[in-house]
Amino acid sequence: MSDIAIRVESLGKRYHIGKKQERHDTLRDTLTDAFMAPFRRAGKLLGGQATGAAELDETIWALRDVSFEVKRGEVIGVIGRNGAGKSTLLKVLSRITEPTTGFADVYGRVGSLLEVGTGFHPELTGRENIYLNGAILGMTRVEIDRKFDEIVAFSEVERFMDTPVKHYSSGMYLRLAFAVAAHLEPEILLVDEVLAVGDAAFQRKCIGKMGSVAQEGRTVLFVSHNMGAITRLCERALWLEDGQLKFSGPSSEVVAAYLSLGTEGHATWESSSAPSDDVEVQLKSARLLSADNQPTTTVDFDSQFRVEIGYEVIGPTRNLSIVYHIVDSLGNIVFQSMDTDSTDWKGSVREPGRYVSICKVPARLLKPGRYQLSLFSFIERVKIIERNENVLTFDISEVGYRLSAKRFGVITPVLEWEVNRIDGTDRVTENQMENQNE
Repeated sequence: MSDIAIRVESLGKRYHIGKKQERHDTLRDTLTDAFMAPFRRAGKLLGGQATGAAELDETIWALRDVSFEVKRGEVIGVIGRNGAGKSTLLKVLSRITEPTTGFADVYGRVGSLLEVGTGFHPELTGRENIYLNGAILGMTRVEIDRKFDEIVAFSEVERFMDTPVKHYSSGMYLRLAFAVAAHLEPEILLVDEVLAVGDAAFQRKCIGKMGSVAQEGRTVLFVSHNMGAITRLCERALWLEDGQLKFSGPSSEVVAAYLSLGTEGHATWESSSAPSDDVEVQLKSARLLSADNQPTTTVDFDSQFRVEIGYEVIGPTRNLSIVYHIVDSLGNIVFQSMDTDSTDWKGSVREPGRYVSICKVPARLLKPGRYQLSLFSFIERVKIIERNENVLTFDISEVGYRLSAKRFGVITPVLEWEVNRIDGTDRVTENQMENQNE
């Protein structure tokens, strides 16, 4: 048996945008559309609507000329910016969509978690969907019965097993969907950003399960924006950029190259997203401010700095948290902080309006080096509303750094110590010894 689990050759996927694709089921439909086209164009002109260039069939390549191989038992990370083609790649491998060019061969039974509740029928209960997903994966009823209790225990939605999943929250959906995908023992597991929803405890469970799946020798393709998880779980990584494979290699090298791309210092950020009434809150801006309240991309080790985040609440929202995390040059999340950690906003309702949340970061905390800051907004234990990766880039300089360059740890806080001698003997100073000798 070949040791290849996935083989991708010259894979490309093209989408049409900007023009509605007409479907003609019969010759009559085709002829009718051709006959009516001039009248529709005339109607648009009389109505002041644009024609011509605006109706051109525009295409984009979500994937273009992507080639790679994955061996059995490998755990491969897939990284890249939003819109780079990561999810499209997994959809092609899952046979959800057909490629435009090239091919992708998958050797083995595939389990996938591409979106929350993919493959679930909303009218069926949680129990029924477990068996449905198992059957789709080719599992026998006996195999599903054997794993059923583990799936339910992991998902922590036992009370709602006999409730139609259309009544589940997005967090409950994710718990059950991930539990099914990870426990029904597919030979190849495709996972697209399992940490998009759910509380911190469940996120840790997901990462832990991903690690155990990898140790069991199953093949895993893992898409994530969590660079620390990529470097911990994956031997290799693929970096997609604008639909093309930019770099493939050891995960630590790929992550380092990805994080260093275009990372000249950025002390300010403003959202380019258009206003929307479809979300509870929109992140608007972020700034990294020095101790004297000026935007900065370089902070001395022994100086404090501030993170300022501007956002707009669209509708009354309870349990909202504005979050940032700081990532080092290896993709490790150094720390995360949210504006409900030390304020009275935890559990309260934020009414519509403009807000700014400010976090003071103490001096002598981060080791000298380059860091990036990502923003999130989420409703506790329900969902992440918005994420913006690596919006700020800054350096901690060695000014004021008096510690050893080889000091261990992701951070190097200079903490207060108190040292006392407790054996009852008075401490004799050098000056006292000189006086005694005189």
